[in-house]
Amino acid sequence: MPKMKTHRGAAKRFKITGTGKIKRNKAYKSHILTKKSQKRKRNLRKATIMSKGDTSRITQLLPYK
Repeated sequence: MPKMKTHRGAAKRFKITGTGKIKRNKAYKSHILTKKSQKRKRNLRKATIMSKGDTSRITQLLPYK
């Protein structure tokens, strides 16, 4: 059986925490920022934890993390 390859796009977007949860960045922070409030833009900077339903899909893309 050959080695599994890590999905490079997923490896750049997701980090795995020490407890095994998956961290991701939030969307909607790239353009059309003038109509968004400062509070909303500030909260979009923070990373968040993936939901449990999506975690199983991402772990298949990152077999060695």
